[in-house]
Amino acid sequence: MSGPSVIELRAVAQPHSTMERNSGEHWAGALYMRRLSIYVTWALARTPISPNQVTGLMILFGLLAGVVLALPGLWAAVAAAVLIQIYLLLDCSDGELARWTHRTSITGVYLDRVGHYFAEAALLIGLGFRASETLPDWYTVLGFAAALGAILIKSETDLVDVARARSGLVATTEAAAEHFRSRRLGAARKIVAALRFHRVIQAVELSIIAVLAALWDAIAGGQTATQVLTIACVVFAVLQTVLHLVSILASRRLD
Repeated sequence: MSGPSVIELRAVAQPHSTMERNSGEHWAGALYMRRLSIYVTWALARTPISPNQVTGLMILFGLLAGVVLALPGLWAAVAAAVLIQIYLLLDCSDGELARWTHRTSITGVYLDRVGHYFAEAALLIGLGFRASETLPDWYTVLGFAAALGAILIKSETDLVDVARARSGLVATTEAAAEHFRSRRLGAARKIVAALRFHRVIQAVELSIIAVLAALWDAIAGGQTATQVLTIACVVFAVLQTVLHLVSILASRRLD
């Protein structure tokens, strides 16, 4: 089955509006995954698979990563990290395929967002089970608590557009997120954002840190590093839930 060349595909599937966006593009996508995903998309464009089916595979790999991370041992953590990389790869390819085939849809956007919710929640729950010495114990509870925090943070972001739509307004812009009613709050937000602690509970970063924690545990014995990571995820999730809400209310996103 004939199809586009990689150059032709890249021109349509990876427009500047996608590659240069600040908040919508993960750093790993910009750094290396977009360079790989275009070749996967090139192969997918020669098959009958739909963009939404690719998104479904993305969700599946995200959920599997959480299940695998719950298993003991270093290699389980490594496997979970690999699954998250495949999840990220498919997350890039589904949109690229949709743009090339002109099959972008509201359903696709919705499934993509749901997939991000599922993957991060599954990974944090898996981490909680991994940190538990008996099932269930407090680390299991902490894993679920961190997952709830991750879901709330994403909900806070998505509900901005829900609120605007119900008020008859268009979706917010990246520029609105950078403009604050108070200069002091804007400066404080930049300082907090520069710390990047919120990334600890995001799927790609968490999967990598979980491998490092598992390596430490394998060398030192026990589960101390994984347990500390689980506690840190809860703390960061709570902090980010509050700070993100304040940031939204103080910005121009709801104007």
